[in-house]
Amino acid sequence: MPAAADALLIAVVDDDNLFRDTISANLREAGYRAITFDNGPAIVDWFAKGNRSAALLLDWQMPVQDGPTTLEQLRAAGHALPVIFLTGLNQPIFEEKGLKLGAVDFVDKSKSFAIILQRLRIALAAKAPVAGESTAVAVEGGLVLDVASARASWNNAQVDLTHGEFKVVQLLAQRAGRDVGYREIYDAVRGVGFEAGQGPEGYRANVRAMVKRIRQKFRDLDTEFDAIETYPGFGYRWRHG
Repeated sequence: MPAAADALLIAVVDDDNLFRDTISANLREAGYRAITFDNGPAIVDWFAKGNRSAALLLDWQMPVQDGPTTLEQLRAAGHALPVIFLTGLNQPIFEEKGLKLGAVDFVDKSKSFAIILQRLRIALAAKAPVAGESTAVAVEGGLVLDVASARASWNNAQVDLTHGEFKVVQLLAQRAGRDVGYREIYDAVRGVGFEAGQGPEGYRANVRAMVKRIRQKFRDLDTEFDAIETYPGFGYRWRHG
């Protein structure tokens, strides 16, 4: 039986020895424990043996197996831990792909460790259930959200949402019937004030792309799904009732 995840253990996968050693040393100084791997198959095998970590910091470009393939294998095996890509590839196309694969964040390696640490803490806080909170929360109509595992079901069928997509659905559904702006939706996924995309309003395109993917995943299960409504120029709302 798999071991429970160590709340302070962070896995790091990167083929750059210096970067790997530096980030793990910084994590230890910040009060975490770190376990490191220099290739993707090694972390996949480690998880397959029943080991668990609270989160994973994953490089994108590696010679043995790249980060996206590694993440796909972990998700296919049912591992839902928060995964943050740390990479020098800072173009939006890579960020969008990483989030679509199920990463919860995408951080440029050139950022200071203080920023990386803050992104990690946000991811861990989002994963942790609130004390006293019901694990399964029926929200609207056929939607049921499992907060602890970040899973959603629609009319008793599981919706294959990434962790970030789950947070968007949770925000909209909890505010059913009320409009939620682009900035608030983006903040729910990436943290308050985080900037991405082209220009100061670039986050809007990221939100639109994410909502488009979410709608399609629901429509794959229910062709008549229309619970997410658009408020042009402002954001979205979850249709009440």
